[in-house]
Formats: sequence, C-alpha cells, structure tokens
Amino acid sequence: GIRVLVNGALGFASLNKPDKALLEQRVREAISMARASARTRKKSIRFSEEEAEEASWKARAREPMEEVPLEEKMELLYDIEKVLTDRAEVGVQVPFRLLELVERTTERYFVNSEGTRISCRVPRVEFFSITTAMEPGKGTEQDMVHKGASKGWEAIREWELLEMLKERVKRLGVVLREGVSPPRGAIDLVLGSEVVGLMVHESCGHPYEADRILGREAAQAGESFVKPDMLGQRIGAEIVSVVDDPTLEGSYGFYLYDDEGVKARRRYLIKNGIINEFLHNRETAAALGVSSNAAARASGYNREPIVRMANTFMLPGDYKFEELLEDIRLGVYIKTFGEWNIDDRRFNMRFIGREAYLIEKGEITKPVRRPVLEITTPGFYGSIDAIDENLAFDAGTCGKGDPVQGVPVWFGGPNVRLREVALGGL
Repeated sequence: GIRVLVNGALGFASLNKPDKALLEQRVREAISMARASARTRKKSIRFSEEEAEEASWKARAREPMEEVPLEEKMELLYDIEKVLTDRAEVGVQVPFRLLELVERTTERYFVNSEGTRISCRVPRVEFFSITTAMEPGKGTEQDMVHKGASKGWEAIREWELLEMLKERVKRLGVVLREGVSPPRGAIDLVLGSEVVGLMVHESCGHPYEADRILGREAAQAGESFVKPDMLGQRIGAEIVSVVDDPTLEGSYGFYLYDDEGVKARRRYLIKNGIINEFLHNRETAAALGVSSNAAARASGYNREPIVRMANTFMLPGDYKFEELLEDIRLGVYIKTFGEWNIDDRRFNMRFIGREAYLIEKGEITKPVRRPVLEITTPGFYGSIDAIDENLAFDAGTCGKGDPVQGVPVWFGGPNVRLREVALGGL
C-alpha cells in the first residue's frame, strides 16, 4: 500500500506484486488522487509530529502452527464434534455445530519519508464455534465461542477447547430444560466478563475512536455520542477504568507499532470514571492538538490505515466473585450473551443473556432464560458499584470502514455488579 499527503489531501494506491514499473505507476496514481481531492477539500489534512522509529519486532510462538501436522489439527475438531453429538456426554441434542480453526502469519514492512522503518512478523491462531442446543418442547439456544491469540499451537492447548465446549453446551441444556423467566423491574445484576467485554468494546471503544468523534467515519458501527469537549467529564463510577492496550504479549490484537509507524502504548479511555483520552491516528491527533496514540491499523496491504481498537477491557477490581453476590436479595447473574444491538451513536444498547441465573439471598440458584438488559452507556458505567479481580478475554474480528476492514481484537474484563437497573425478558 502507498499513501501520500499532497497539498493537504491524501491519496492511496496498492499493488500485489514486486514490479518496479507498476510501483511507480501506483505512486503516480496516489499523487493524482491526492491532488484531485485537494481541489475539493475545505480544510487541509495535517499529521501530528511523531518521532522517527526504527524497529523490528515479532510475536513469539513456542509451537509454530506450521510445525503441527494437519492430521493433529483435524483430529482436535473431530474429537470436539464427536463429543458434541453424543447426548450422553453433553446431556442435550446439538443439531448444528460449526467449528473453525484458523491460522495465519502476517509480515509487514513500513517505511515513511520521515525516516521511520518498521518490520514485524505476527503468527495468529483463532478458534470459532457456533453450537445450537435443542430440547423438544423447549426450543433452541445458540452459543458462540471466539478465541484468538498471537501465538502458536500452545494457545490451543491453553484453551482446552474440548472440555470448555462440552461444559458450555451442558449448561446450555440446563438453561433450556430448567430456565425460568427473569424477574422484571429495577434489580441488581452481576455481569460476566464476556458480557462486560462486549459492552466496553461497543460502548467505549467504538465511540472513543476519534474519526467517529470528528464525524469522519460512520460505516459499520455508526457515529458517536462523544464530542471532543467531553474530555475530563464523568461518564461512570469512580471505580471504573477502561483501557485499550495493543502491547499485551500474546493477545489477539497485539502490536508494538501501528500502521503509521507510531510506537504503541496502553490507552486509558476511561480513568476512574472520567473520559480520559480517545483513540487516535496521526490525522485525528493533529486535528485535536494531541499526539497519536498508535491506533492506526489496516487490515491488509490494499487498505488505508484507520483508527481502530486492539485489546479493549475494563480493569479488574479487588472483590472476590462471591462478594459481588453476598448482599443481593434478588438479582440475576448474566454470564454470557446471545443477542445484542446498539444504536448508531453508541448510546442506547440492548443485551440478551444466554447463560444466566437467579441470585437469591446471596446465592446463585435457578437458571434464567433470556433476560434482557436495556441500558444507556452512561447508565451502564454509572451503575457499577463493585468489580471483581478476575480478568478474562474473548476474541473478535472487529469490522469498520467502507470497504470493510476486519482486524483482530480482544475484548474483556472482570465480573461487575450493577445496582438497581431495569431488567426485562422475552
């Protein structure tokens, strides 16, 4: 990919073979595109001033995927399939199973006219599954699992996929057979890390992307309720902090330099309940008078880098999980989600629990079927009064842009308690 900044406008072109004549042609095309764009722009694009960097980095795989026989990879999927279709093993019918194991290695070389040269090599492995459990007379429930890491086969071993999926499907069967309707009205909730992770990705990560905030991006995920002058304003309880950190070694969204050559660091989007910073590339950083925090990512050589998340999560607290439950007289623990949606400003959101349970007198009791949480973004962050110490992550392929770009991300968090929030059901 070739990107040029000419007369305050950007041009982009790409090629997929190392041909000098074609490269020169593509450079001319990018320059021509920028000049044409400059004639119609009312305001010039500027890039923030950043240090020139020279670095070579890589993600490490203890067991490289290319050294693992194909037969061993297929055997794992066949073993999972065998267990999921054995009712004696999982206690429920599973008429639909989708199992995917994906491996890829990305090599990138970045150079710009300011002296930056960055090379990297990142192996990634991903597991994705959809399972549908069915009970006659009770209907169906669907579960989805998405794991990813910048590692090798050792990540597959760490995930213990067969046992994890077996237990998840078992619990899905229990919800189908024994699930009761959720209590309705204002009650206390405990949300599991899967739910918290998705909520912070959708209600903090996306709306804190500075290109959305500036009105320059709306594809795939809408615009943002956040405005530039909201920095420093309170959005949640003091115990709430949300970060986006590409530097977590082994994470699915791992990188040390972004696709504009800027050195990566942890970004504190919400700090102690206060809107602290946005996700920036060099263009949005210059527009708002700050430095880039290395959020520019491109999904491939033929896509321009745009503002993206990496690994977005709520920081853990110091409660034990059991302490979240202790003083709840009647509440619901929503461990995993099924369906969800959010409006195009990332303000109003709705989540339907998949695996959920009643909390009665501080104890988890009966399974609950399809509790519905509808809440605003400030309502979510402002209702949290306790956060436990357990931090867990799930993977995703985050979509944004037009044409769409999918990039690997983690989202996660601890278990959290919300006080007196409205709950409904289907």
